[in-house]
Amino acid sequence: MNEKLTCLRNKIRTMDLDGMIVSNPVNIKYLTNIEAEGTLVLARKENFFITDGRYIEEVQSTLTIQDEIIVCDVKDISKEDFENFFLFCENIGFEENYITYSQYKEFIYKYKINNFVETDNIIEKQRAIKDEEEIKKITKACAITDKCFEYLIGTIKKGMTEIEIANKIETFFKENGADGLAFDTVVASGSNSSKPHAVPTQRKIQSGDIITIDMGCKYKGYCSDMTRTIFIDEINNEVKQVYDLVLKNQKQTLEAMREGLLCKNITKMVVNDFELHDFSLIHALGHGVGLDVHEIPILGTKSEVVLKNNMVITDEPGIYIPGKFGIRIEDTVVVGKSIGIPLTKSTKEYVIIKN
Repeated sequence: MNEKLTCLRNKIRTMDLDGMIVSNPVNIKYLTNIEAEGTLVLARKENFFITDGRYIEEVQSTLTIQDEIIVCDVKDISKEDFENFFLFCENIGFEENYITYSQYKEFIYKYKINNFVETDNIIEKQRAIKDEEEIKKITKACAITDKCFEYLIGTIKKGMTEIEIANKIETFFKENGADGLAFDTVVASGSNSSKPHAVPTQRKIQSGDIITIDMGCKYKGYCSDMTRTIFIDEINNEVKQVYDLVLKNQKQTLEAMREGLLCKNITKMVVNDFELHDFSLIHALGHGVGLDVHEIPILGTKSEVVLKNNMVITDEPGIYIPGKFGIRIEDTVVVGKSIGIPLTKSTKEYVIIKN
């Protein structure tokens, strides 16, 4: 029996839904391990995956009997067949944050749905708590990321460009077992480091530079996310003080990432400390990580989400001084019963590269 589908079916019953249409491919992969184009239909008693002839063989080879999913070629389904999926059903759920209005209208027409009901990210909320197999895959992605950081420390040299470093990261990931990048790599040197989401440029690494590297890979579909800030030849006192403040808060946040704590309370702890030193936290303190690199929950000052055991989230405080420099330190973390457990383990002490 497919436990994830069974869990979802139990949840939609509590919402008085007779079925659901799942169209987000990431959610389909989560529920079924299917990566082909198509639509997952949870009818009253059976589950169907509707695709086209290009993917039938691939999908059938992916599924097992325990998945309890009937694979259908869309060309073999008549108008009456579509209508019969939800015959005598009153309320059918859909992913309101994924489908377009035109798709919404098409579904109503195609399936003859009486009442199409928003499901309020029901699958994304289910995805927020990882099972053992998911955590193993994220842990592997994080291990590859740590290995890449160790490689970078011995590779980065003055005169290299930000783009060159970013390219080396992508190549390393692909040559060391990763599917590829989890997101576009950030390599920001010198004053570029003051931009949280800087895009790598042709700027050359120079003596005295700060370099912020935000990178992550995918392993069997699951993401890692890690940021380290390193230094070329030296680190001055002003930068050191900011780095120490960020690192202190990053470590305190890690200790607070335990089951039962409110996301907003953890975030406010960092915001208050930054403000005491005349700095601001200008982005979220963290976010969920899984099949997507940004998932539920978001750690922000307004988030009412309570952390639960086996959520996987980031811990990424940062301080940015426009036109001068920025410092961010980030780990991917498993929420534990008593403390957060970092899956990215690269050193967070000063890394000063001299060459």
